[in-house]
Amino acid sequence: MKKKRSIMKLTRIKRNTRNEKRYNSKMGILYTKVTYIKEVILGIPIRTLHKYRETYYGEIKDCSEFNLAT
Repeated sequence: MKKKRSIMKLTRIKRNTRNEKRYNSKMGILYTKVTYIKEVILGIPIRTLHKYRETYYGEIKDCSEFNLAT
């Protein structure tokens, strides 16, 4: 019987969804759910790989066209 090795992964990919206020010149202030996909090493977030938002109609869009509202 062979033993399986348990390999400890140091890097992981995590998703985090939170509500944010975004601003667009055509639509004004928009409250939307933004999902961040981050690379994590030993529990410390290193960089954001991608972020996207879900519209009211369920479409998935990139966050590059919207700015954060202050």
